[in-house]
Amino acid sequence: MLQGKKILLGITGSIAAYKSALLCRLLIKEGCDVKVVMTHDAKGFISPLTLSTLSTHPVVDNISDGQSWNNHVELGLWADVMLVAPATANTIAKMAHGISDNMLVAIYLSAKCPVMIAPAMDLDMWKHPSTKNNLNLLTSYGNAIIPVGNGFLASGLEGEGRMAEPEDIVSYVASHFNQKQDLQGKKVLITAGPTYEALDPVRFIGNRSSGKMGIALAEECKSRGANVTLILGPVSLKVSLDFDNLIKVQSAQEMYEAALAHFDSSDVIILAAAVADYKPATISDKKIKKSGDNMQIELVKTVDIAATLGAEKSQDQVMVGFALETNDEISNAKQKLHKKNLDFIVLNSLNDNGAGFQHDTNKITIVDKNGQETPFDLKSKSSVAKDIIDFYVSNFG
Repeated sequence: MLQGKKILLGITGSIAAYKSALLCRLLIKEGCDVKVVMTHDAKGFISPLTLSTLSTHPVVDNISDGQSWNNHVELGLWADVMLVAPATANTIAKMAHGISDNMLVAIYLSAKCPVMIAPAMDLDMWKHPSTKNNLNLLTSYGNAIIPVGNGFLASGLEGEGRMAEPEDIVSYVASHFNQKQDLQGKKVLITAGPTYEALDPVRFIGNRSSGKMGIALAEECKSRGANVTLILGPVSLKVSLDFDNLIKVQSAQEMYEAALAHFDSSDVIILAAAVADYKPATISDKKIKKSGDNMQIELVKTVDIAATLGAEKSQDQVMVGFALETNDEISNAKQKLHKKNLDFIVLNSLNDNGAGFQHDTNKITIVDKNGQETPFDLKSKSSVAKDIIDFYVSNFG
């Protein structure tokens, strides 16, 4: 699938640059023609000689090498994909704001091909609002951000910020050239994110769902040809693709009403939202003032969206649910699967590092109506979305 593809590999000054040799080798093994451009700082982590030997092309690291001029426009036009891996916070900031003080950014600003960026940095840098804003800017320009990994970092900390493994990056690039259209003609309804149940004009009851998994599923379905309706709870994420219907809601009741309106016309219903189970019995129209040492709030059940829709599901519809568990995971998931008349359920556990709310990764087990369990390794949520949709296509498509 990558045979003959021209990949311009950009390498920046990160300790993860040592992985770029393997990444270059894997791309060539897949049949790619690889050219390498490096920043000055990258040369302190890996030798240009190593990369020129692997790629069989001279490494570009400057506008001029003293004898000739390197045409950044020509390189940007040559590539089928520009892949920046690793991409430091510094380079990400320069790309986001057009600061063209090195050859890599100059090529990026001239590139007409898709650009894929594999960030690599320490946990605190990854979490910093500046980095998040820069990544959002790059996404809004149409660039693809390859999800970071979770694990031990060069600083000694553990968490998010690791560059994705070379094998995962190659798979990500390959998926760009191998977009399946196996959902063509299907109408898919997806719920994502949390719900917020108002207590007063200021406060609410909610949860930590970021909406990342549901949005990744919507993007995967859309890229494979489906007509997608995404019902999205209150999240801070930007949605990178234009869906056929994007409905933003706040409460469980609003999410239910939106889902019900599109339910009958949907072939596939994926309930990935983390819907609040309870809401305040009454909502104050004014901010509740602090008084006394204790406060009691009466809660009532919210509408059970999965159970209500599951009771109405036709034989021609496929409905998928999610179960986030902390104990008795498989048993609880199977109970939910049958109680809510789901066709299969996606289980993830908070006991697995890197899984659950807020992470860019997830580790799932798919359980079907026959009780068959299909486990998957920890992956980026975009890769998990692909696994879930592949499972649907293989078993129900």
